[in-house]
Amino acid sequence: VAGGSGVLAAGAQLTGREVLRRNARLGGLAAAGLGGVALIADLGRPDRFYNMLRTFKVSSPMSMGSWILTGYSVGAGVAGAAEIDRLSGDRLPLGPLRPVLHAVEPWAGLEAAAFSPPLASYTEVLLSDTANPTWNDAHRHLPFVFVSSATLAACGLAMITTPTRETGPVRALAAIAVVGDIVATKVMEHGMDPTVVETLHHGTAGRLLRTAERLAAVGGGAALFGGRLRPVAAAAGVALLAASACTRFGVFDAGIESVKDPRY
Repeated sequence: VAGGSGVLAAGAQLTGREVLRRNARLGGLAAAGLGGVALIADLGRPDRFYNMLRTFKVSSPMSMGSWILTGYSVGAGVAGAAEIDRLSGDRLPLGPLRPVLHAVEPWAGLEAAAFSPPLASYTEVLLSDTANPTWNDAHRHLPFVFVSSATLAACGLAMITTPTRETGPVRALAAIAVVGDIVATKVMEHGMDPTVVETLHHGTAGRLLRTAERLAAVGGGAALFGGRLRPVAAAAGVALLAASACTRFGVFDAGIESVKDPRY
């Protein structure tokens, strides 16, 4: 959600779609905040996250991911603060910093957008840079699956929160992302070992990934053909968000199952 929303917010900023820009910025900021909390919870202590920023190691997905998340959060935080200040009627206690905030806001939005594609894909690198049979075997194509999934999630949230008069490009992007998501998943499965790929088709992972494909197709079709109607657009957005979540948890669960069975 955060990675995709950063790109949507920049597009809205450059094309004068103020409501879409605001909603995408705030959605991306909230998602990045929740992601940061989840990351620190996984690490166990906050200082372990700070320690990741003491080095810049290109060969370490965890090091790069920490810097990518931080870089995105800085830009998204500044842009989001400006949006919150406008929503409050310039009532935030910023004092002389208000003109500075609004002066750097456009550049902060573009800075967040620059970090958005890496933010959407680095989690795949974290997964596949392991000895886990499923994740490692999918490493060539899983980034495309995750980026398409991130686009679905961000487009879905934007369609739920934003009036249809501003979401024409979002609906078109959602339809493209659906095709990308389904094609990338099929190509990934075709390129995997015939034995290991079974983990994506069986059990909970199989059910989640089949559900993701159906939800994506339904949501993309609804966005493309009925997205000018607010209720249809919102329903399509929910379907796209759910499709993205099912994809991520399906891939995650397949990897967990692959280490439980010696056959894989």
